Amino acid sequence: MTQPLNVLFLCTGNSARSILAEAILNFRGQGKFRAFSAGSHPKGEVHPMALDLIRAMKMPTEGLGSKSWDEFARPGAPQMHFIITVCDNAKGEVCPIWPGMPMTAHWGVPDPAAAEGNAAERALAFRDAFAMLARRIDLFTSLPFETLSKMALQKRVDRIGTLDVDSTDAA
Repeated sequence: MTQPLNVLFLCTGNSARSILAEAILNFRGQGKFRAFSAGSHPKGEVHPMALDLIRAMKMPTEGLGSKSWDEFARPGAPQMHFIITVCDNAKGEVCPIWPGMPMTAHWGVPDPAAAEGNAAERALAFRDAFAMLARRIDLFTSLPFETLSKMALQKRVDRIGTLDVDSTDAA
């Protein structure tokens, strides 16, 4: 890879899961990836518990914001190589036509913003979502992109979304 691969994480509200994924990939991608996030119906703000967790993990929060996926379908937007949905609602929605025909995958993650209970229980839901996304992103970034055919790469990226966070299966 001579240039970073652009990855767009999608979720309906773009306030928690997709934001976490964006932060994790930008931090762990070592310059080989450039992550973005967006939503079909963005909340307009990032969930405070998502920001707190990202900061606690010593990852930057600059540039993170809840935005519409329309921003990435417009002329002049960065061309995406991968579009990954992280919530079941976004998986079923009719998406914009993405320039460049990026590879798509679904990596469903339970919504930590919908967690109920006391503050500790809600924080645990965010940590669980973070761990699941981090594991999947680690598998994604370790794929041999240069040597896989497009079909083999698609199968691997799809399979990552089916793995349990505690799984030791290789993608």
